Amino acid sequence: MTLLTAHKILISTAVAFFFGFALWELRNYLDAGNLWATFRGLLYLLVSIGFGLYLRSLKYWYK
Repeated sequence: MTLLTAHKILISTAVAFFFGFALWELRNYLDAGNLWATFRGLLYLLVSIGFGLYLRSLKYWYK
């Protein structure tokens, strides 16, 4: 396994984790009506999107 493959696996795991965590926080907002849960959910969703874009850009960096 190359270092790039290991990096892709870790970034993919981070994308899945942050997306799941965003859904969990948004569900907490729907259950309790906590506005901070909405903020955290949107923040984690943005982080997940950012990591996803970074993962897609790796193929252009390492040809």
